[in-house]
Amino acid sequence: MLIALQGAVSQGVLWGIMVLGVFITFRLLDIPDMTCDGSFALGGCVCAVLIVNNNVDPLLAVLAGMCAGAIAGAVTGILTTVFEIPAILAGILTQISLWSINLRIMGKSNTPILAKGTIFSSVSNMTGLPQSTVAIILGIVLAVAIVAILYWFFGTEIGSALRATGNNEYMIRALGVNTNTTKMIALVLSNALIGLSGALICQSQKYADIGMGTGAIVIGLAAIVIGEVLGRLLPGGLTQFSVRLASAVFGSVVYFLIRAIVLQLGMDANDMKLLSAVIVAVALCVPVVWERYKLRSSYTKGDEADA
Repeated sequence: MLIALQGAVSQGVLWGIMVLGVFITFRLLDIPDMTCDGSFALGGCVCAVLIVNNNVDPLLAVLAGMCAGAIAGAVTGILTTVFEIPAILAGILTQISLWSINLRIMGKSNTPILAKGTIFSSVSNMTGLPQSTVAIILGIVLAVAIVAILYWFFGTEIGSALRATGNNEYMIRALGVNTNTTKMIALVLSNALIGLSGALICQSQKYADIGMGTGAIVIGLAAIVIGEVLGRLLPGGLTQFSVRLASAVFGSVVYFLIRAIVLQLGMDANDMKLLSAVIVAVALCVPVVWERYKLRSSYTKGDEADA
């Protein structure tokens, strides 16, 4: 059980980087970017092929996976901004295309890297720590660094314009901001993080698979919503942007812990998609029910005061 929970934490932190990418488009840009599933697998496929076929350094392979994800995001951005295809449809088109592209890149549906070194094995050899522990430590360090960089970036003029585009596109356009540019930046940045996460997961599990990104968008949404529900329990709630970013990563860890516990209790692995959908639905319903409860309570108190 403890080993399963440790694995869930390491997976949760590494997938948390992907969740940050989904957070940028879903929460800041208000676009459910369907490119996610394809760009996640793309990052893993590029990373695996470079390591296995070209003996590229694992760190450079991770960076290549991140760049591949950014290119996928740029394609979706071009379809959305230049050709004015609706964002959700543009993401679906890119995602479908990436399935064939990923097969072309690997030449097969699965590429194992068991005999090759990874970032985690290299650090494990240097420190003597188990690779599962190294994955948790490196994942936390990377997640903290990315949260800090994103917090700084979204405080800049460009980052603020990007956030404003999601809040009120017409207003920010009236102020002279090119919203097509901010959308493109958001999609590229988002999918770069998703590709980075895919490359890290590939090295963590020691293989890349054509279907490794299937359901990534659902996992991302579930983690975001779980993190927001838990973040509202903090004294300051979600008023601080840094808390919103951190809660996305924390939500990912909680999501994978829930999955691990449920699997340990005997749930069929084939039912995990159903569990993910239920988690998202419940997490989305809780804030609505809570707001209605508070509103009804305030009405009740007002009626009692009038009486």
